[in-house]
This record gives sequence, C-alpha cells and structure tokens, in this order.
Amino acid sequence: MPFQFDHLHTLTTLVDEGTFEAAARRLHVTASAVSQRIRAMEQSAGRVLVQRTNPVEPTEAGDAVLRYARQVLLLDQEVLSELRLGEDEHRHQVPLAVNADSLASWFLEALAALPADLGAVFEIHREDEEHTTNLLRSGRVMAAVTSTPDAVQGCSVEGLGVMRYQAVCAPDFAERHGIHGPEDLVDAPVVDFDRKDDLQDRFLRDLTGRESSGPRHHVPSSEGFARAVLLGLGWGAVPELQCAEDLENGRLLAIAPDHPVLVRLFWQRWNLRSPLLDEVTERVRAGAARHLSPMSRPRGA
Repeated sequence: MPFQFDHLHTLTTLVDEGTFEAAARRLHVTASAVSQRIRAMEQSAGRVLVQRTNPVEPTEAGDAVLRYARQVLLLDQEVLSELRLGEDEHRHQVPLAVNADSLASWFLEALAALPADLGAVFEIHREDEEHTTNLLRSGRVMAAVTSTPDAVQGCSVEGLGVMRYQAVCAPDFAERHGIHGPEDLVDAPVVDFDRKDDLQDRFLRDLTGRESSGPRHHVPSSEGFARAVLLGLGWGAVPELQCAEDLENGRLLAIAPDHPVLVRLFWQRWNLRSPLLDEVTERVRAGAARHLSPMSRPRGA
C-alpha cells in the first residue's frame, strides 16, 4: 500500500473538518501531527494533495487519493462489522450528495427504511442535481442523486425516475399581476432557488421562447422556496410532491398544468463491491419507485 492506513484516515478527516486544528481535535492528536501525516502522503505521492486554504481543498491529485482513502475506510469498516469487532467505535460513515428537492420530499424516507443494525451514519451534502457529480468526482461522497446520466469514472449509474415540477403561484399573486398564462410570467416576480436554478427560465423558454425579466427572489431552501411561492413573493416551479395538496385546496394555481417541467434523476455510486452501498442503493431505488414518475416518460410530456 502506498499510504499508511492512519494517514488515509487523516486525509479524509482533514477534508471533512476543513482545518488542521479541527482535524486534530477529532483525531485526538496535535495539528502538527496532522500536518506531518499529510506531508508524508505528499512525499509518497510526489504531488501536493491539499491546498492550505481555509477551509482546506484537495488538489486534483488529492481528489484521487481521497476517493481511494474513503473506499479503503469503507471496506475496513465492513470487515470490522462482519467480524463483530469494534462495533461501537467503527460506525459506517456514508457521505451522500442529494439535490434539495429530493431531500425535502422522498430521499430521507428511503434512508429511514435501512435496517438499524447496519450502523450507518449519513453525512448528506445538499447540492443542485446538476452538480452533485462534482462531489462524487472529488471523492467527497460515495453516491449521489444527480441529473447526469453519464457515469463518473469509477462509478455505476442507474435511472431513478422523473421529478415533476409545476409552475405555480398564489391566487392573489395571479390577480395582482394579471397572470392568465405563461406569457404573463415574463415580467412578473419570480422565485429562484439560487443563482444556478434554471427551472423557471426553462419553463418559460419551452412555452414562450423567452426568459424571465422580472424581479428575482433567491430562496436556497426547498421548503422555504415552496413557502415563498405560497405567500405570493413570486411564481416558481415547485415539485408536485410538495404542492399537490395546495393545488387541490386552491391555495396555489397551476399556470400550465399540462406542461410540467421534468427533471430526470439518476443514482451514481462507487463501482465497489460493498454490502452497505448495495443496501443503500436498494432502498433509494425503492423510494424513488414509490415517489417519482417512470423514467420512460418522454421529456416534456
């Protein structure tokens, strides 16, 4: 092995904690010891692995070693479990990347279905579905819900289903801004999740050939986003899983109910033989089948 086991553990802890001092506290060693272990790894690799920023960031070479380190640690934890050694000290650390809307609607239910005796401890990274693969590529997570169908190197990929979004607004918002159809939304206030959120403009482009030119609110929380639309701050594309009840009771209006915005979701995970990852994958697959539309549904239908 080119790296010592405790050095691999140190690297993952340093990246997770962000600073040498925080990693030292978690590992119960000095910051100098953490620094010495990282330098030893860099000498072994012949490359700089960590940028000494605040927080620290792995380099491109560091990403490759980080992926390797997490895989080694996962296999170690699973062997300890199988041998029934150190069950209290060695929990299964499972970092995952999930888009906010899945996290707010169906994903946690899928994780909760895992048997408690697996001893899994989850670290959820919330990220846009178009960017979760970056966390996989960097080695920060073992698996991700993503909209990217092309497998990251070293990973397998499978379709989960389609998340359907409805462009909706509150009734008083529609009356105040004269909203009768998609063309009336172009100049109206709109709610975006963040500056990477393209769903609202995508809806308008598909139906009007234009993008929103109205005032933009940014609400980077799935629940907060839906609440902002419900309160009339603006219109927005809300997952049907979150807005179905409000549409039924008239608290929200669907602007073009026959034209939902469809986002295809995929599950990418390390291509590694792991009973734990296999079990997580099975639960995620089952949860998606219960809550998402079939992947075979044509885009734009």
